[in-house]
Amino acid sequence: MEENPFVFGKAVEGSFFTDRAADAEHLEANLTHGINTILISPRRWGKTSLVKKVMSGVDRRDIKIIYVDVFSCKSEYDFYKLFASAIIQQTSSKIEEWMATAKEFLSKIITKVAFSPDSIQEYSLSFEFPGGKEDSETDILQLPEQIAKKKGIRIVLCLDEFQQVGEFQDSVTFQKKLRSVWQHQQNVSYCLFGSKRHLMTEIFSDSSKPFYKFGDMIFLKKIPTEEWVPFIRRKFQETGKTISEKQAEKICRITENLSSYVQHLSWIVWYKAKPVVEDKMLDAAIDELLEQNKVFFQREVEGLTELQLNLLRAVANGVDSGFGKKDVIRKYRLESSANVQGIKKSLIKKDLIDVDGTIITFNDPIFKLWIKRNIPNV
Repeated sequence: MEENPFVFGKAVEGSFFTDRAADAEHLEANLTHGINTILISPRRWGKTSLVKKVMSGVDRRDIKIIYVDVFSCKSEYDFYKLFASAIIQQTSSKIEEWMATAKEFLSKIITKVAFSPDSIQEYSLSFEFPGGKEDSETDILQLPEQIAKKKGIRIVLCLDEFQQVGEFQDSVTFQKKLRSVWQHQQNVSYCLFGSKRHLMTEIFSDSSKPFYKFGDMIFLKKIPTEEWVPFIRRKFQETGKTISEKQAEKICRITENLSSYVQHLSWIVWYKAKPVVEDKMLDAAIDELLEQNKVFFQREVEGLTELQLNLLRAVANGVDSGFGKKDVIRKYRLESSANVQGIKKSLIKKDLIDVDGTIITFNDPIFKLWIKRNIPNV
């Protein structure tokens, strides 16, 4: 049996990647020319896949690209530990070189190395700061610049889920530390990206914040239907199956072109094709996708207030603006237009909706469909 030609739930690479030629060209130009870049889009839009695709395509010995996912960092200490570990490991090929690098450039810090029980290639650092903590933190932030100078290369640091730093205690002070060091580095540039658009925009677009105008801001857009449809149909055809243009368009419509969901739904449909896709197979695949995500959606709903759920019902039913109107407020029991503003802010913080001007949209189109099908109308 042919291998399923679609991938979801992880960064997409190689032939599984859908063409983002203009975005990839823009990002590669920035990375190879030392331009700091901020890449912003909601979850599942494919930004991590895009960054990794561009990283794998940069074939220059004088440039080293380092990828760090800071999603798990809950504090400054977590960040420094992960930052140093990733840089040392990804710029060194041997254990001895890791140790020598830590000793040379982190001499003010007591560094402890813990290796994974599964592989000596996997390790993490922990620190003690016997001297001045501030000087030690600066040494860690200067680590990529010092390594780049020694090796005669340029380093590009790609920090995924960078919005996490906005959640740290006294986050603004921490951001000031980062920028005060990073902005003076001549051999290192940064690609900072994250999936919580409101937090990323707040960090980089607010003139009162340290990272204001730190680099070129790229707001990633969805891949359009006219690019998805031939990609989907080609993948079916290459594996001996057939899906019509209309059916591929329906996949795009249901998923609202969200990359991860397009791949996921296509993956389910492909398995159902025998070998030609029938409309009933596509409908069954949509039901299966909803069922697979049901436990997550139920958990989201359980954490919502009645007013928050009422607003989501309204948006799921096609009301994307006009929430100040009395008939909308009355129909969906939102109490008052002033109250709606508070509800919107809370749902944005939960990363369930996005607001562009007066237009409200779901960040997750399958959650939207699940709400419409499973939560009774008011």
